[in-house]
Amino acid sequence: MPRLTRRRALTAAAALASGAGAGAGAGAQAAAAPGAAAHDHGSPDSPSPAPSSTSSPSSPSSFDEVYKGRRIQGRPSTGGGHHHGTGYAVFVDGVELHVMRNADGSWISVVSHYDPVPTPRAAARAAVDELQGAKLVPFPAN
Repeated sequence: MPRLTRRRALTAAAALASGAGAGAGAGAQAAAAPGAAAHDHGSPDSPSPAPSSTSSPSSPSSFDEVYKGRRIQGRPSTGGGHHHGTGYAVFVDGVELHVMRNADGSWISVVSHYDPVPTPRAAARAAVDELQGAKLVPFPAN
């Protein structure tokens, strides 16, 4: 995770202040994260295609791929785990990644909690980026 600096904090605060309008979300996100292009997990340049537009936003499709040398998997789940009612499980190298679905339909994970993404696949890719080669440690279920 990048080190929090005064510049990053001020940039994020300015982005939040200017992003009060409904259409300003994308601009605010780009302003808050100058390196966001490097982390565009759903772009056509990504190693694997984003989920098709025919899939329902309420039921993400399953995936199983290798991203930056790490195996990421996602699939619908029932019971067990810690899914907060999402009914979806994501794994990085066989270790479950704690993911949650926000009210607006975006997804976050325990690794990239403050960077919502559109799909569980994108959450897994963001986690791999944040881990920078480190091993994912299982999240203790309470």
